[in-house]
Parts: sequence; structure tokens; C-alpha cells
Amino acid sequence: MQATLTVDMGGTRVKLGLARGGVLLWRETLEARSERGLAQLLERLAPLVRAQARGAELAGLGVAFPSLIEPRTGRVLAAYGKYADAPGIDLPAWARREFGLPLAVDNDARCALLGEWRYGAARGRHDAVLVTLGTGIGVATLLDGQLLRGRHGPAGNFGGHLTVNLHGQRCTCGNIGCAEAEASTAALPRLFAATPGREHSALTMAPRLDYAAVFAAAADGDAAALALRAHSLRVWSALTVNLIHAYAPELVLLGGGIMRSAAVILPYVRDYVARHAHTPWGEVTVSGTALGDDAALLGCEVLSFLQREHGGIGGAAAG
Repeated sequence: MQATLTVDMGGTRVKLGLARGGVLLWRETLEARSERGLAQLLERLAPLVRAQARGAELAGLGVAFPSLIEPRTGRVLAAYGKYADAPGIDLPAWARREFGLPLAVDNDARCALLGEWRYGAARGRHDAVLVTLGTGIGVATLLDGQLLRGRHGPAGNFGGHLTVNLHGQRCTCGNIGCAEAEASTAALPRLFAATPGREHSALTMAPRLDYAAVFAAAADGDAAALALRAHSLRVWSALTVNLIHAYAPELVLLGGGIMRSAAVILPYVRDYVARHAHTPWGEVTVSGTALGDDAALLGCEVLSFLQREHGGIGGAAAG
């Protein structure tokens, strides 16, 4: 069985892998330096990928990218504070020139959902939504066994930009009160600055203001951290209900770095969904992901396979 080179291009870290049949034969992580652009990253990636490609029987290269992807061309449609030069770079041409391999590229949340669908917590499911809680909020959607993309590419991807607060903050996307603007790691400094009692909070001494610090301080009874945690749990829960009402999935998966606090997050979201989601067809399962940081890398293998079998730069339906 041929292996697939896989790359998960995060804004902070880039993960590289060599996947075969849902097993990572090799895995490496490097600093993204996304503020320097995509071109510099590709220059650093090429020798690493080429070293792994040497002597291996390869089927293709799969890339998960933190932005919207045009499904027919593999073009990055927009930059959202990461890899500002990406819309002007032809990634499929880069893969052919550097490695002689066909490229399959899609949004990172979609790749993670493909990994979970084929090898993880969404196996055997036909209707599922994945929400990644981290620096931003990513969403991907599977309906009737097919990834939802639409003609222009972003369908099912904009869940993090659903409005959860009509009187909220302006988001980087231009909307008001997006879930991402109301409860993501990127929004935490602003949220904390507006939290009553912040000057007495242990969070002022945290080496890094992230949700790991918030949940740890909240567990110790820190009032500001408890307020931030309560606010964020409500936002993530309301977003989950919105996604259930929009797509009627049988399963909602919550993943991303913030889900290291799953023991607190999952019970809260499940209870909120049970009380507020309108699901006359039956109960929706809310669960954590199974593959962790490897989901997108393994999903890239699935994406590459689907492209080879069904054609199209962005891969084909998952059904």
C-alpha cells in the first residue's frame, strides 16, 4: 500500500507526517512563523518532505490549511492573519515542481473531520459536524456522507462566524458577535480586559493567557477566571445548538487545544444541547474527538485518496 505525505499547516505549528492506512509512519513538528508568509514556510518544508519522500512509494501529498480553499483549483481564497501571501501562491504547482506529486488541499477543520470520519470518533456516521476550539473556531460539516463545500468552497466552514451576540464585538471577518470573536484564544486578552475584578485575578500573573490558564484558575475559585469560563461555555454551547439547527447532524465533535479541558466542557455543552436544541428526529451525540493532534494529518491521507479516486483538487465526497 502506498503512503501519503501529509502536512497540517497551523498558524503556530506545522505538523508533517507520512501516513499509510491510518497509521503515521513518521511525524515531525516545526514552528510555523506564519507572520513571515507561506513562501518562507514552503522553502523550509521542501527539504524535509523530500527527505521523507526519498525511496518511499508515494501516492500523493495532502495539505490541511487554516483558511478557505477553492475546491476546483486548490487556491487559498483569503488570509486571516496567517500566511498573508498565501492567496497568491499556487500550491498544486509547488507540489508538482518540488516532489512530482499530486496535491490534495483543503481547510484544516475539514481535514480533521475526514480523519475522524475514517479513523476516529465519526466512523460509521453519515451526518456530523466538527468544531475545533483554539486560537480561532473552525467548523466542518459532513451531510449524507459527503463533505459540505458548495460551489465556492466555504459552505459548512463558517460556523465560527455564526452570530452568538448581537451586541458583541466586531470580528475580523466583519460580522458582529461571532462565536470566534466571543470565545476563542485570540479573543481572550480583550475578554479578560473587560472582566470585572481582573486586577485581583491570578491570570494577571499567567505566563500565557490561554484557556488552560483560565480553566486552571477557575478550578481554584478565581472570580475573573470563573466569569470567563462561564461566558465561554455559554458561547460554545449556543454555537453547538446553532450548528445542530443548521445541519441536523447525528454527531457533533468538539476538538482543538481548548478541549484539553473536556472534562468540564463536554458535560456543560451536552446539558445545554439537551435543554435547547430542537431535534424531533432524536438525540444528537456530543463528543470529543478521538485522534487529537493527528486528526488533520490522517485526514490529509483520506483527502488525497478521495482526490485520486474521484478527481478535483480539493478532494471529493466522502461517501
